[in-house]
Amino acid sequence: MTDRTDHLLPLDLRPMTDDDVLTVLDLNARDVELLSPLDASRLRLLRGWADRALVLDVGEELAGFVLTFAPGTAYDSENYRWFSQRYDDFTYLDRVVVGERFRRRGLARRVYDEIEASARGRMALEVNVDPPNEPSLAFHRGRGYDEVGRLGDPGHVVGLMVKELGRAG
Repeated sequence: MTDRTDHLLPLDLRPMTDDDVLTVLDLNARDVELLSPLDASRLRLLRGWADRALVLDVGEELAGFVLTFAPGTAYDSENYRWFSQRYDDFTYLDRVVVGERFRRRGLARRVYDEIEASARGRMALEVNVDPPNEPSLAFHRGRGYDEVGRLGDPGHVVGLMVKELGRAG
């Protein structure tokens, strides 16, 4: 049974700073099979292109991070480019990472609530479908995301998903 006091965790979403980089890299490395590899120089580039590079603070502890991208950036992700070729008005959610000991406590739901509330037109993202990331697929479908395409090769395919938000950015 899920504890419905999740919303009581003291979550603060704030801009990522240079002091956060080592923790962000460690969090990414722990789930690299579900994400893409990240080192300090790549993270510096991503932060420069991102419209939001945020960290999740729970109390005094960095519990996760978020990267989103607006249309028209130099971001070189194949998935981002796919959305850019099809949509003018979107916020691309590149990654939301929550540290293992903070999972299943409602943090991702609260982060998505905040990001979606200020997103442009639609949220766009991808989720692994081969092999399937079933918890992520269920989470996104439950929030109203629909698959609009697929990219990849056998053994690593992502489902490209959008959620229409009904407002311009």
